[in-house]
Amino acid sequence: MDIERKLKSKIRLNFEEALELYNLDLFTLAKYANDIREELYGKKAFFNINRHINPTNICKDVCKFCAFSANRKNPNPYTMSHEEILDEVEKAVLSGAKEVHIVSAHNPECGLDWYIDVFKKIKKSYPTLHVKALTAAEINFLAKEYNLSFEDVIDKILDAGVDSLPGGGAEIFDEKIREYICKGKVSSKDWLKIHELWHKKCKYSNSTMLFGHIESRANRIDHMLRLRDLQDKTGGFNAFIPLVYQRENNYLRVENFLSSVEILKTYAISRLVLDNIPHIKAYWVTSTINLALIALEFGADDLDGTIQKESIQSAAGAKSANGMQFGEFLELISTSGFIPVQRDSLYNEISTYDDNHRDDRKVVL
Repeated sequence: MDIERKLKSKIRLNFEEALELYNLDLFTLAKYANDIREELYGKKAFFNINRHINPTNICKDVCKFCAFSANRKNPNPYTMSHEEILDEVEKAVLSGAKEVHIVSAHNPECGLDWYIDVFKKIKKSYPTLHVKALTAAEINFLAKEYNLSFEDVIDKILDAGVDSLPGGGAEIFDEKIREYICKGKVSSKDWLKIHELWHKKCKYSNSTMLFGHIESRANRIDHMLRLRDLQDKTGGFNAFIPLVYQRENNYLRVENFLSSVEILKTYAISRLVLDNIPHIKAYWVTSTINLALIALEFGADDLDGTIQKESIQSAAGAKSANGMQFGEFLELISTSGFIPVQRDSLYNEISTYDDNHRDDRKVVL
């Protein structure tokens, strides 16, 4: 069957058909991806008020694409104390944050108890604050460090108050690519296993894909289909987040960077292929806010959030170190022709900022 006929009929695509999507012109892809997006959410563009906290950049692993971990290209190692973390959480809550996103390096000095204690302290002080913390790569690291099963670590962080898992550490699932860019990190099989175990606890997580480095289009499609297969089993992924590779201060020598057209095609294709993952997030931190806003017409429906402070992607050149002002965020979404909708971490809608709520836009965090 012709690929466009399949798209019109919303018939699930196989690997070869999904790969063929890259041969369609940009605006054809936009049309079909946007049709799905509007059928699901109309003109809504979701975001949350959140704070990223990255407690340490001292890492046991050496990933070639990483500019965050302390090494020759980032000779400024740090580890935050619990008091410093709690101070940042307090500031975030006072600024209206509904979520803290805690992701870090694989630091042997910051053990499992160190994380468990800080999660408990956060939840004790702010019981309604959503704690999104520990990637599957971090869970894998902690399990190996303490000779525990993945489920043991998951049970411990659940008891400590972690509400959902971020999608980091997935990179590209193809093991040959992983061998080159992140040797020693969690395997693709174990990344998927950890998220499956998390979903079996009736908890939700996000999924990601790092693209624009040495992977092929076929690697991207393979990655998406593995996520789709797991989602068929568990239904536990809230969102898929295509992360655009950041080029500065790392050891992955990439000469040909992606064009905006290729990035937008990948957003659109992810919406067309991942028919069972509710949300496609245009994470403005890696794509730039301007391209993320355009991606809202290519299948994406979510922009992440205000972030307030971000260290991992900004270390590699992203313009995200200080997050974004709330009012500016709303205006950018509105002037792009979409309706800003503040959500919580599980996509329950909190506030809609349409033309009847313009006075609310004066709030600045």
